[in-house]
Amino acid sequence: MQELIDLQMDAAVPDSTIREKQAELNSLYDSFSSKYGLINDRANRLAYADDSSYYLLCALEVIDEDGKLERKADMFTKRTIKPHQAVAVVDTASEALAVSISEKACVDMDYMSRLTGKTKEELAGELQGVIFRVPEQLEQDGTPHYVTADEYLSGNVRRKLRQAQRAAQQDPSFAVNVEALTAAQPKDLDASEIEVRLGATWIDKEYIQQFMYETFDTPFYLQRNIEVNYTPFTAEWQITGKSSVSQNNVAAYTTYGTSRANAYKILEDSLNLRDVRIYDTVEDADGRERRVLNAKETTLAAQKQQAIRDAFKDWIWKDPERRQTLVRQYNEEMNSTRPREYDGSHITFGGMNPAITLREHQKSAIAHVLYGGNTLLAHEVGAGKTFEMVAASMEAKRLGLCQKSLFVVPNHLTEQWASEFLRLYPSANILVTTKKDFETHNRKKFCARIATGDYDAIIMGHSQFEKIPISRERQERLLYEQIDEITEGIAEVQASGGERFTVKQLERTRKSLEARLEKLQAESRKDDVVTFEQLGVDRLFVDEAHNYKNLFLYTKMRNVAGLSTSDAQKSSDMFAKCRYMDEITGNRGVIFATGTPVSNSMTELYTMQRYLQYDRLQELSMTHFDCWASRFGETVTALELAPEGYTLIGR
Repeated sequence: MQELIDLQMDAAVPDSTIREKQAELNSLYDSFSSKYGLINDRANRLAYADDSSYYLLCALEVIDEDGKLERKADMFTKRTIKPHQAVAVVDTASEALAVSISEKACVDMDYMSRLTGKTKEELAGELQGVIFRVPEQLEQDGTPHYVTADEYLSGNVRRKLRQAQRAAQQDPSFAVNVEALTAAQPKDLDASEIEVRLGATWIDKEYIQQFMYETFDTPFYLQRNIEVNYTPFTAEWQITGKSSVSQNNVAAYTTYGTSRANAYKILEDSLNLRDVRIYDTVEDADGRERRVLNAKETTLAAQKQQAIRDAFKDWIWKDPERRQTLVRQYNEEMNSTRPREYDGSHITFGGMNPAITLREHQKSAIAHVLYGGNTLLAHEVGAGKTFEMVAASMEAKRLGLCQKSLFVVPNHLTEQWASEFLRLYPSANILVTTKKDFETHNRKKFCARIATGDYDAIIMGHSQFEKIPISRERQERLLYEQIDEITEGIAEVQASGGERFTVKQLERTRKSLEARLEKLQAESRKDDVVTFEQLGVDRLFVDEAHNYKNLFLYTKMRNVAGLSTSDAQKSSDMFAKCRYMDEITGNRGVIFATGTPVSNSMTELYTMQRYLQYDRLQELSMTHFDCWASRFGETVTALELAPEGYTLIGR
């Protein structure tokens, strides 16, 4: 069978030679099946359990739902592998560009020059507007670095325009870049198109303070006491001296507040995305004190909270200078990205089964995986995500973008994935894990096979993936980083006079991290465990990625349905492995696929972004959930029917 695959891979081999080899394979298969039954039978599966080529042999049979032979595979009668033939000579610069992207996944001017016989300068001149020279970037040999227009005119185009303008002052040839980027700028939004909510962390605290003084008529002598502070580490807003306002202040206790919660307390809760709750302390029959929600006072406070939010919406755009500053800031920070459109029509797919034709949307998704960064394939069920992932991994290896792909799939689908993989790429060298491979005495041997074998892909179940640990050194480093961050956060909160509750919460988190670090250091070092880093994997494909949605998040919001602060071990493990893949591939090595990216709560979108776009969240200062929620979400409280009657639920 392997000989037949090798012959099919060679375009120079005539059909007559392939037919001879097919006849030989046919007679060998017939004699085997008459003696031992189907290759897919249970007895043969057990006999070949340790042979990684077994799934390739299984592909010779097309089995029906009952496990009976439906027919022999096409390999016995047809050419099932399209050999890859690279183009050696082209006439025009645009043809050379198409071949360069197809063969090298980039604009390779040396390669294009060899294809056409033209100089790099001639090629750049003919392709002006189709490719762009990138300012401040050079190839390894010191020559200019070029990228395609769809790559250059996407992403943060405002930043790119400033870069190009600086470069054009030194070198007039960059004027083309400036012209193209100016045309690609997103339309500036005006104030009427921007929704600003109280608590949005991109708004400077000085504006919030100004709003508070003007709206609540804060007496001048109290303005030194009552100040707004913001702690970026915990994304916490805090108003000092809330209770220093006297009870007869109408704005604080009547217009925008109540006798139980003054306007400053309600404003602080609003900034922290919390609903105001008023509790009474009552004594039960046993003399124990407990807190009971005061529905009447809570409803009154909620009305005042809404009045403050409405007042802020009216106030924020009133002053022309303030409006201009904030609109400019918003457009610069959040309206600066132009999404890239991917076109996969030029991809050649060498080695793919010629009987299978991919659809246009599948080719575009594969182009996204190859040329874009980390990718989420969120098509609905049945749209062909499996073939997209398989073809993307094989093309990435052919183009030299990766060496070894790891597919993490639901446990019960490993064999189905293997047969689909070999149906699309019959010559692929894949390794499929079984439950037996991850039994304690086999695990080390199996992981060593992954590390030492030159496989196109390794397919394993979700639970097996969890059993491969991240190296101890990396775990320690991540814990030290988190502890240092929290220590800085505590100092920051204390310096800004933050709440003791916040400090206590942070100290509790630090203690639990220190305990985890001590436990990790106390464990006897197991030298025989092969770590995830040692496998040599540089592409990670995760099928049914919604299984990893329970990733821990820290939030100040209270009583909001759909916010999970519990931590699933498998999700933390996946997160650490995604961070490692980002490190070694430059945020290009993780591909998630799921038909249900959001099933219960919008927080799952944030979780997906943490896995796949962590660098982008860091760039926008949105690694903290509350910063993300203040920009893109809104907590809505409504009466919902519960077993004990109607209750207020925040979502």
